[in-house]
Order: sequence, then structure tokens, then C-alpha cells
Amino acid sequence: MVLKFLASRKPTAVSPSGQRPTAPDSPLAVKLANRESDHILTVAGTPVHYWEYAALADGPDRPTRTLVMVHGFRGDHHGLERVVELLPDYRIIMADLPGFGASPAFSAGHHDVPGYVAFLGSFLDALGLGPETVLLGHSFGSIITSHFVATNPGRVFPLILVNPIASPALEGPKGIMTKLAVFYYWASAKLPASLGNALLRSKLIVRVMSVTMAKTRDKDLLEFIHGQHHAYFSGFANRDMLLESFQASVGGTVREVAGRLTLPTLLIAGAEDEIATLPNQHRLLELLPDAELVVIDNVGHLIHYETPEPAAAAITAFLERHPAL
Repeated sequence: MVLKFLASRKPTAVSPSGQRPTAPDSPLAVKLANRESDHILTVAGTPVHYWEYAALADGPDRPTRTLVMVHGFRGDHHGLERVVELLPDYRIIMADLPGFGASPAFSAGHHDVPGYVAFLGSFLDALGLGPETVLLGHSFGSIITSHFVATNPGRVFPLILVNPIASPALEGPKGIMTKLAVFYYWASAKLPASLGNALLRSKLIVRVMSVTMAKTRDKDLLEFIHGQHHAYFSGFANRDMLLESFQASVGGTVREVAGRLTLPTLLIAGAEDEIATLPNQHRLLELLPDAELVVIDNVGHLIHYETPEPAAAAITAFLERHPAL
């Protein structure tokens, strides 16, 4: 089943007094202060920082469901907070993946898909989250969550993938750009440490990445997006783990494990996504045993920033059709 949303790309709020901005100098605010708490949990020797967003309403007639969200490459928990804000009826848990944001790199092991899959399993176990847990992954997070589900059938229910990576990046229309990115991360790892880190955290390059991905022409929203990327896109632990995770992000796909994802799966795609292209989303849909695709018009790979409203609406409707087991 394929559904389409025409999305408005106007910002949802202007920051009034008392609201918490999500990035410096941003005109937008994410209103989560009354739901949010931050925690540290040691997982396999790594002190992982995670955030819990409480449900605003809970009771015997409407028990709270828990969603665990996994962010994308070079992001952290801030990236998905505009979607979290629009899901007030759910308890949501989101970690900064090891090596990103406030979480240090793995104390042992690799920052690749198997490494993050193992981490996700240990994280769920440490929090005592059972098979009724909903799992959501964005972009690189879609690779991690899909591979986790494929190797742990029955562990979560159901699965939601936002801007899912359906094919290797080198196969897409931006294949040449991906090859340049491969060289960029490789060169940054080979240069002397000070030069390599400066290149990886270059404000100019972060800006280029941000401008390339954003589709909106709304000035306030663009300012918000660029502010988010400048504030959080360079929050990685070190260049070695960044190179490992980058290689995983351009080499791994959801398609690799599609046939093993037998639980209900929601794909939320951007019609103008040049990284996870729409034709590849339709091909992925055909490979999944029990899935539906929601396409949001006028947005690319930044659904979580530009069009959180239709994304949240699609998630809510999907979960209502697939209640906890």
C-alpha cells in the first residue's frame, strides 16, 4: 500500500519566552521540557547518554506504548525531536549512538552495522524493554534497526523506517558525490590529526551538506536546519569511529535483509530524496513481506526537520492499525 502526503514546509512555532531552543540562534523551538529527562546507562562498558520523553496522557484505557528511535549518521537525539514533539501519547526513548553526540565511542569493538546492532540489543535489554516495543530508525538508523530486527525476530513490534536506505549510496543518482564523500572521510583519517579533525568539522563543509539536503525555501526553517547541523553535526567522538560508521552508512542497506522483516513495517519516504530515492523505496516495498509506504511530497532526506507533521501523522495511524501484541 502506498499513501501520499502533500506537506507544508512552514515552521510550526516561533520561539516564545520559556521554550527550549534546540540549536543556538534558532527561531524555532521544540516544546519538550515537560516530557524530557536525560540519563546515562553503561552498555558493554560504554556510558551511553539517552533521553526519555514521557507520554502526556496515560491510563488503564489507553496504556502507553514505548518507541525507541535511532538517529542517522553524524546526528544525535536532537534530530528527531520535532517528530517526538508531535507524538505526545507515546513514551519515547532515544540514545545518542556510541561515538555521536554526548555518547563516547565504543570502549571495544567496531562502529559498523554489526557493532551498532549488538549495542541496540544490549540497550533494549538493559532498559527491560520487551517485544511490545516499537522500533524506529532514520536514514543510517534504518540500516541499524532493520538489521537488528532481521537477526532478532520477535524482539520488537512493529518497525518504522524514515528515509530508509534502500540501496547502496554508490548506486544512486548522487554516486559521484558519494565517491567524493568517501575520499573526504578517507583523507580526513589519513591526514595529521589536527588537520583531519579540522576538515571533518569544517563549518563550510557542514554548510554545504546542509544546503544540499534541504529542500525547503522557507527562510526560518532553513535557518533552523542549518543551525541544527552546525550545532550537532560535528559532535562525533573521533575521526576513526566516524570513518567506520560512514563506511557502514554507504555500504549497508535495508534491502539486504528485507525478506527477513516479517513484522508490519512502515516506510516513510521523501518524494525528492536524492539519497534514498523514491524508485528504490518502491522496490524495497515489493521485497518486504508486510509493509506500506507513505510518500511525503516536497521534501527530501530531511523529513524529520522539514515535514514532521505528516511523518508523525503516518506513524500514529500506523500504530493504531497495529496495536501492541
